[in-house]
Amino acid sequence: MDLDPQMADILARVARAGRPEFWQLPVEEARTAYLRAAHVLDIPRRKLFRIDDFSVRGPKRPIPLRVYIPVQASDVLPLTLFFHGGGFTIGSLDTHDAVCRMLAEDAHCLVVSVDYRLAPEHPFPAAVDDAFAAMSWVHGNARCLGADVSRIAVAGDSAGGTLAAVCAIKAAKENIALVHQLLIYPGTCAYQDTDSHRRLAHGYLLDATTIQWFFSQYLPDRAQRLDWRFAPLDARPPVDLRSVCAATVVVAGFDPLHDEGVAYAERLQEAGVAVELLEYEGMAHGFFNFGGALDVARSAHRDCCLALRRAFGEEK
Repeated sequence: MDLDPQMADILARVARAGRPEFWQLPVEEARTAYLRAAHVLDIPRRKLFRIDDFSVRGPKRPIPLRVYIPVQASDVLPLTLFFHGGGFTIGSLDTHDAVCRMLAEDAHCLVVSVDYRLAPEHPFPAAVDDAFAAMSWVHGNARCLGADVSRIAVAGDSAGGTLAAVCAIKAAKENIALVHQLLIYPGTCAYQDTDSHRRLAHGYLLDATTIQWFFSQYLPDRAQRLDWRFAPLDARPPVDLRSVCAATVVVAGFDPLHDEGVAYAERLQEAGVAVELLEYEGMAHGFFNFGGALDVARSAHRDCCLALRRAFGEEK
């Protein structure tokens, strides 16, 4: 397995730039750096029918949401609830704006992006609590949004993929019917001790030091790593995966999170859940957001939108 040449070029450019790592910066500066970097390799922002920002009641404070409406619809549309990545510490509605626009237009659905609380100001389980609250609100207010309550999916990348996965579990526990979970290189395990974490600890955008810095912000109590809301792969009874919705799991060959993504897909399959595993062998972590520079990222966009359309009953 070799790095995709376009991915290798991005890694070389990052190395030449010599910018500080996120963990070398104060948290607010890390967030600013991530936002600035997010726009460099993005796909162009699609022009949609309407984009609305509003807030809903959360466990501790209002939760900002952004709804992407692709077309002026005469009937209700399916809906994807999206959680951005960033190690529970960085990332925002704006860092993933282009991707959410693309998902809305190409999957032909409403997309609701969630600006959940970030660590270290709001450590675990703040992000999870906000994710659950947003899912519950969307399910209860789907009609007001112009959404079909019978066709709701959850999606996210990296830490957002973790939140989407645990939302799918929570939904099954509370009889909230979801049709799909799109998990883009999700974090799923309590400890970063897989073979891919060892082999790819340095040099592939997301390194071991950065991962541990993120988690030290989010999980001040190390024992919390065993909580299924952080590590769904390690969930044990009474957590039951048998009734969760079907899944598409995206993994990248040069991503430290590769093995835990594959393992979670296998665990879902063992529980009888329908799973599609999409593996992009020459890619590194974060590639889904690099569609402005990576042909494979744009292929992954098409694959994921097709998976959502199938889940919504719009493609065979």
